[in-house]
Amino acid sequence: MNTNLTLDGLAVPLRVLRLLAADFGHLPAPTVNVSPIYPDQLELALHTGLHDFEAWREALSVAPGHVDYHVQGNGRTAVLRATVAYAGAELELVGYGDVAAKVLAEAGAA
Repeated sequence: MNTNLTLDGLAVPLRVLRLLAADFGHLPAPTVNVSPIYPDQLELALHTGLHDFEAWREALSVAPGHVDYHVQGNGRTAVLRATVAYAGAELELVGYGDVAAKVLAEAGAA
């Protein structure tokens, strides 16, 4: 971590956040993370379901094939993750949602 980093050192992801707010203000509000540990990265996390992730994915033109999928929380939480370059920043989009009850039942039967 750069201990000499100033707020100006986070200008790139903050500028991207401003652009996203102007261009996609109608989309679901994500949890936003900007960190001096990764000063060129902006993370948007959607904890409101995978449909909100999909709305952002489509708006950002991220191909479905560039989305990683995994399950956490003892198989109960689905996680979608995509990283894309956007206006000079690395934009990480993360979505969390419930795993369907049918999938859980089938996994238990195996």
